[in-house]
Amino acid sequence: MKETPQQYIQRMLSYVGGRDPLGIQARTPNELERLIEGASPSRLRQRPSPGKWSIAEILAHLADVEIVTSWRIRMILGAPGTPMQAMDQDAWVTAGHYDKRDSRKSVEVFRVLREMNLALFATLTPEQWKHHGIHSERGAETVEHIVRLYAGHDLNHTRQVERILAPTGP
Repeated sequence: MKETPQQYIQRMLSYVGGRDPLGIQARTPNELERLIEGASPSRLRQRPSPGKWSIAEILAHLADVEIVTSWRIRMILGAPGTPMQAMDQDAWVTAGHYDKRDSRKSVEVFRVLREMNLALFATLTPEQWKHHGIHSERGAETVEHIVRLYAGHDLNHTRQVERILAPTGP
């Protein structure tokens, strides 16, 4: 059974708990690099089971989601209340040929985009953190909420990579 948008939000936020979402986001690129260090390209492209993403696909997804998040937050800051279109992540995996992407390059793109976003977040005023957009599936989301949500998204996918690379597999 597919989870609802509200269930997804609660799951992502539960991973963060009371921790600092900016700290989580700052650590994620290094954590991903550490996890894939020494793994062969074929290992990174191997799907853990049918219908589940490979590490290469997860890393390409993280890079592309960072683009989406960057755009959404900048739209909100420039035009509070702006609508935000949902993305079909599985369609992006196929259309973007995530299975063919270089995992290390995906992490590097993710790192650069993340550093850019963290630099932006460091400049925001308390008022700007409260600006919101209207997500087509999840409703009103403030910048603060989006940052916390995507910290949980980082933790979710980092754990997936850890499980796939575990000696016993997923």
